[in-house]
Order: sequence, then C-alpha cells, then structure tokens
Amino acid sequence: MNAPSADRIKIAPGFWTSLRSIGVEPVDVAIQARLARSVIDEPFVTAARYYAIWQAYSDLIGGAAAGIVKLATAYETAHYPPAALATFHARDYRDALNRMARYKQLCPPENLRMREDGGQCSIELAWRDAGQPGPPVLVGITFAYLLELGRRGTGRRLTARSVEIIPSMGDVRALEDYFGCRVRTGADRNRLTLNRDDLDRPFASHNEELLEILTPALDRTLDERRNPPAISALVKQTLSRFLARGPIDIPTVAFELGMSDRTLQRRLTDEGTNFKRLLAQTRHERALAYLADPSLAIKEIAFLVGYEDQNSFYRAFRSWEGETPANWRAAQER
Repeated sequence: MNAPSADRIKIAPGFWTSLRSIGVEPVDVAIQARLARSVIDEPFVTAARYYAIWQAYSDLIGGAAAGIVKLATAYETAHYPPAALATFHARDYRDALNRMARYKQLCPPENLRMREDGGQCSIELAWRDAGQPGPPVLVGITFAYLLELGRRGTGRRLTARSVEIIPSMGDVRALEDYFGCRVRTGADRNRLTLNRDDLDRPFASHNEELLEILTPALDRTLDERRNPPAISALVKQTLSRFLARGPIDIPTVAFELGMSDRTLQRRLTDEGTNFKRLLAQTRHERALAYLADPSLAIKEIAFLVGYEDQNSFYRAFRSWEGETPANWRAAQER
C-alpha cells in the first residue's frame, strides 16, 4: 500500500483567507518563512515548506498558543476543503471524528489515530516522517480544530479531558482556556483526550444527502492515493492538458506533479521509459483522436498536439503511421 506523499501537501485557500481575517497578511508569512511570494498560489508544497509556513505564522502572531486559538476560532467552516467539510455534516461527533481520521490520510504530513476506552476517547497525532516533526503550532491547531469540529457541529461548548503535546508551547494559559483542561507540554506523545459521552452528541449540521455525494468521491480519491497510477500515466495526463499551450518540458510537468525534475526522471527510468518517449506517445494518441474529428483541419491538429508548424507535425506523423495525416484520415473514412 502506498501512502500519499508527504512532499505533496495541499494548503486550502481558506487558510490564507483566515489569516487575513485575523490581521496576518499571507505575503508577510511567505517573507517570514523565506519563501517566494508565489507559494501563496502554489497548488502543492513540500513538507519542509509547509512546516516553514506554519512556523512563520506562529512567529508573526506572537507565540504558538495565541496563534492556535485565534486561527481555530476565525477559520470559517465554509472555507474548509471538501474532505474536512464533509465531517461537519456527519451524524454525530463520533462519526465526524472517524471521518476526519480517515480522510486525514488525504492531507499529509500528519496521521490521526483514534481510540475509545472507558469514559474517554483519545486521538494521537503522529507525523508521516518521524524524522521531520511539525512545529508546535501545527500540533495545537490540529487538536483545536478537532474540538472546534465538535463545538460547531453540536452547538455546545465542549471541553477536552486533557491535552498532551511533545514540544514546548511557552505560556499555555490561552490554550487551557480554550480546551477547558490542563495542557501538558514536554509529553511523550501528542494526544488529545475527549469525553466519550460527547461523541454521541448529534450534529445539528447533519446532512445525509450531501454526505451521499461527498463520501463516494472522497473514498475514490483515498483509494487512488493508496494505489496511485504509474507515474508515466500521470505524466501523459499532464501532457495532454498542456500540449496546445506550446512547447512543454520536464520541469513544467514535474512542477505540476509536485516533485523535482530529478525525481520525475528517476521514477520514469524505474518504469522503463523517459519523458521524450511519453511526449511522443501522447502527441501520437491525441493526433489520432483529433483526426477522427472531420471538423478539425490538419493545421489545427498540428497546433493542438504541440507543434509550432505543420511540417514538423507531418514528419512526426509519418514516423508513427508511415503515411501523412491526410492519407490516414482518408483511409479511416472508407
């Protein structure tokens, strides 16, 4: 089973919107993290960049504890991505937490492990890469979000039984006020413990019809993440989208797939192929599909499969099919 890559982390647009709502400019976070301003618009980031962004936010807001409470309460439910939004429409708090633990697998770098025992429910946070733990603020915001989920769903100000966090948080009084319990730092694990009775509380935001739409789609996405297609197939899918935009190179495709040029080249080599071969295959396959449409002129098809001039397309097509595009099309129409 293949886990989702911890170096392909999506930051929801709602994160940046919520920062602005509490007076923190996204561009200031990027500068503090020593990242290019374009990181705000990037679809995916590496774990290192993800952690740097959270640490920068903590530094700018004036400490991890204060930053956790401010962001947890300011983040609007409507701004959550589909995987998180689905939890707000669960039957009850238990169903919501189980969904969160399940779909958290779609969003590295952390995992959630949930266990009910006696009168309590404990949720442990562990990092996908144990050698690269996240910053303290990220631990706290994850736990605060889980409690916030219960509060918003049930409409009650639920409290936790205990909060244990490995890294130091400095002054944790703001966190203790928020969670309604003692917050212990320097612990041997990151663990949030809830009252088990609270898990039976129904969600006022329960929407079975919406869950029936969201759940199959999220399950399919999770399945695809666990059993990802060959990288060569992903490259060809990306190439198909970009062909008509003009010349395309491996750095462009690597960026779209959230990896380095070198990593992409290595993975293609492992599959016994290379970028040049996949580009030719994609052009060939798309050309045949376009030629089947009589409304498309051959000059237009040449452009759609990424050739700047018709002669280059003719030469390539002859190498693929042994004849000109016009003759191939005529033969198919007989």
